[in-house]
Order: sequence, then structure tokens, then C-alpha cells
Amino acid sequence: MSTPEAVANQFLETDINVKAKRTEKLYKILFGMMAGLLILPVLIILTTLVVKGSPVISIDFLLQNPTNGMTEGGIFPALIGTVWLVGVALLISVPVGVAAAIYLSEYAPDNWFTRSINLAIINLAGVPSIVHALFGVGAFVIFFGFGTSILAASATLAVMTMPVVIVATRESLQAVPPAFREACWNMGATRWQTIRRVVLPNSISGILTGVILEVSRTSGETAPVMFTGAAFFIPVLPESVFDQTMALSLHLFVVSTQVPNVPEALPYGVALVLISLVLLMNSVSIALRMYLRGKKKW
Repeated sequence: MSTPEAVANQFLETDINVKAKRTEKLYKILFGMMAGLLILPVLIILTTLVVKGSPVISIDFLLQNPTNGMTEGGIFPALIGTVWLVGVALLISVPVGVAAAIYLSEYAPDNWFTRSINLAIINLAGVPSIVHALFGVGAFVIFFGFGTSILAASATLAVMTMPVVIVATRESLQAVPPAFREACWNMGATRWQTIRRVVLPNSISGILTGVILEVSRTSGETAPVMFTGAAFFIPVLPESVFDQTMALSLHLFVVSTQVPNVPEALPYGVALVLISLVLLMNSVSIALRMYLRGKKKW
């Protein structure tokens, strides 16, 4: 017959359990330190930009043109030009990328052709931006005759970032439960009706993830826009997609390396505005994504 002490000892942790908990705690600390190391450089960069760039930030800095050889004044043409470049790039890449993802996820059979497309998307994502810039010059500036313009630069950025949209959209489409599709088919709906009415509305939050990543990358690219559409200095705003424009990324490069006697705070101020613009665009997309995700029924 078991004594009360023996019964109580059955519920005590064994040496194996104690060792397992200790190991789990160590790995938790290790992974937490890794996460902290990822966040630390971002905090250092943002702190540096705020401390060194905030002295030049003002309404005049945001709304005036550069003056005195770009050593004074503001960044208004570059700010508006960046919005033009990002907006047109989104208008080109998102519809094409989403359509390609729908084909690969919902229509394409598993054969050599589909696998070749997937391999091409992976390779396209790894091509350096300078190669995309040269492609943009040959394809959009010369072959299609867009010239050095917003349209040529945005098309180049769209091609460069399209793999991000395709991959994010395809993963989001495949995350929709197959039972949703089967229920629609059993009710007599066609494949396209199922995609349009059920699959896409339930995957829109994942599609916006790709859009957020694209905005972050297109806003900061310099080489593609330098060769295809951005100008060193244009004191007027663009009137159409066939005009050249200034861009914050190129302007930051110019005032940091090409213009003499630039105040120390000016490049940091331009970088701070560029980061703030990216954060603002991403915040809007994230808020919309959270709103749409909250409307999901599963």
C-alpha cells in the first residue's frame, strides 16, 4: 500500500523535466537576444537620424525647393517625385503581380512550364538593382520609347519588386481553406466566381503585406530611378508620367556625395523625411490590412 509521501512524490518534477525546462529557458533567452539584436540597429539608425536631422526639419524644409546649389532650401520636388514614382509603380505591379499569383495558385497545373515560371520569379527577386536599372534603360527608355520619365522609372521599379507581390499574394491565396472553394463549386459557381467572390476577399490582407514590402523597397531605390527617370535637380513639379522628376533617394545621394559645402544636418534631414514617408505609407497599409483581417470569418 502506497504511503502519502510516495503518492506526493509521483507529482514532483523529475530530473529530466527540470533539465528540459532549464534548456527551454536558455533557448528562450537566446532567441530573445537575437530578436533584440535585430531591433537594435534599427533603433540606432532612427535615433541618429532624429538627433542629427531634426534641426533642419520644418514646414519650409518640406514645402520649398532646393536653393543655393542644393545646399539650402527644402525638398518639396523630391518629396512629390517620390510619391509619383511609388504610386505609379504600385499601379503597374500590383494588378500584374496579383493576376500572375492567381494563375499560379488557382489555374496553373504542376508541370515544367509552371516550375519554370516559379524559378524565374525566384531569380528575378535576386537580381541586383543596378541590373534592373540597365534593363529599364534598354526596355522602357529606349525600346518602348518612354524616355527618361516617371513612367520608365516606375515600370523599372515595378519589374524589380513584382516578385514580392507575386509571392505574398500566392501564399495568401493558398492559405484560404480548400473547403471554401469546394462549397462554392458545389453551389454551381465557376472557378472565376469563386476566386472573385470568396478567395480574393479572404486573402486581401496577405496581398497588402506584399504591397507594404514593395512600398518600402521602391521608396529607397536609387540606381533604377537614376538611370531611367530621376533628375539631379528640377525646380518644378511633374505634370504627367512622361516628365522627369526628382526623388528623395537620389537627392540624398547627391547632397551626401556630389554637392560641396552641404550643412551636416541636411543629408540626415533628407534621410529622416524618406524614412518617415515610408513609415507613413506602411502605416496606412497596415491599418487597412488589420481592418480587413478583422472582417474575416475564419
